[in-house]
Amino acid sequence: MKTYEAAKESYAALRVDTEEALKRLQSIKISMHCWQGDDVRGFLFRDNDLTGGIQATGNYPGAARTPGELRSDMEKAFSMIPGKHKVNLHATYADTDEKIDLDAIEPRHYKSWVDWAKEQGLGLDFNPTCFSHAKSESGFTLSSADESIRRFWVEHCQRSRRIGAYFGRELGQQCVTNVWIPDGYKDTPVDRLAPRERLKKSLDEIFTEPLDETYNLDAVESKVFGIGSESYVTGSHEFYLGYAVKNGKAVCLDTGHFHPTEHVSDKISSVLMFTNELLLHVSRPVRWDSDHVVILDDELQEIAFELVRNGLYKRTHIGLDFFDASLNRIAAWVIGMRNMQKALLRALLEPTETLKQYELDGNYTARLAMLEELKSMPWQAVWDEFCERNGVPVGIRWMDEIHSYEHDVLSFR
Repeated sequence: MKTYEAAKESYAALRVDTEEALKRLQSIKISMHCWQGDDVRGFLFRDNDLTGGIQATGNYPGAARTPGELRSDMEKAFSMIPGKHKVNLHATYADTDEKIDLDAIEPRHYKSWVDWAKEQGLGLDFNPTCFSHAKSESGFTLSSADESIRRFWVEHCQRSRRIGAYFGRELGQQCVTNVWIPDGYKDTPVDRLAPRERLKKSLDEIFTEPLDETYNLDAVESKVFGIGSESYVTGSHEFYLGYAVKNGKAVCLDTGHFHPTEHVSDKISSVLMFTNELLLHVSRPVRWDSDHVVILDDELQEIAFELVRNGLYKRTHIGLDFFDASLNRIAAWVIGMRNMQKALLRALLEPTETLKQYELDGNYTARLAMLEELKSMPWQAVWDEFCERNGVPVGIRWMDEIHSYEHDVLSFR
C-alpha cells in the first residue's frame, strides 16, 4: 500500500522501524472475554439472576443461547480482528448436559472448548464463577463466616485451577486462572479483619496443590466497591497485592476496579517491580465500574505506552472485560480488541529511546514537542497494513460483515 510506504519513511526519519513494530504487535495475544456474547449468563444456571454487582444493561437482539452459538459468534469476531489470540472463559460456560454444581466441575465439561480452541489456533484462560449462585446470595463466598459456604467456594476454585492446567497442557499455551470474588458489605462493617483472615485462609487452601506454571498461572483480582458492597470489599487492592507478592501470584489490575481519579497505567511499573507477571483486565468505567466497551481514549493509550516503553508487555497478560447488551455484541468485541491493538501499535511506533534520552538530559521541551508531534504521525496507515497482512477488513469495512451476520444469523435468535 502506497500510504504504508509513505508512513514507513516518515517513521524511519525518527529511527522507528515499522516492520519491527508490526512483528512485535503480531506476537501480542489479547484474551477476548466470552461473557460479552451472552450478557454474563453462562450455560450452567441460565435462569439465575445476575448478582455480585454484575449488571448487563440493554436488550439488543441476538445474544448467544448455547455454547455453539457463542463459539460461532466469537469466530465471526475473530475474523475481523488481526492476529491469533485467546478466549477467556468463566466456569459457568461449561458445555455439558449433566446437572452439576460448581463444586463438581471437571476438565471433561470443557472438552468442547478445548477442541474448538485447537481448531481455531486459540489459547484459553479461565475464571472461577463466584457470583450469580445460591451460595453467594449472602454477599460472601471465600470470606464467608458460614464454613459450609466457604468450603463450597474453595472446592470450586481448586477445581478451576485444575481446569486451567488442563487447558494449558492441551493447547500448549499458559492458561491464566483468575480469582475474583464479590464479597463485601453494603454499609460500614464493625470487623474488617475477620473476613480478610477467612479469605487468606481460603486462598491458602486453594493454592495448596502445586501446578506447573508452564500450564497454569494463578492470578487474584481486587475491586474498590460493587453494587451491594459499596462500603467494604474483602478483597481490596492492598489485600491482594500483599498476598500476591508474598505468595508469588500474579495481580490482576482491572481498569474499572479503582477510584475514578486513579489510573491503572501508573500502577503497572510499580506492581511488576515486585511480581513476576501481571494480569490486565481492560475495561472502560463511566462513573462506576460499568464495564463499557473499550475505546481508544487517553488512559488506554497510556496503558499501552507503559507496557511497551520498557518491554513490560512481555510479562503482562492482556484481557478485555466488558459486557454491553445495548449494542451488537460481536461489534463490541471487535471494537474493543482492535482498539487495544491500535493503542499497542501507537506505542510500538514511538521513538522511545530518543524520548528517554531527552528526559535524562533534562530536555523537557524536546520531550514534549516530540510527544505532541507523534500524535499526528501516520500510524493509521501502519494499522491498515497490519489488517491487510492478516486478511481482516481494513477501516470501517468490517461493519458490513456485522450487518450481514446480524441479518443472516442473529435476527433468527
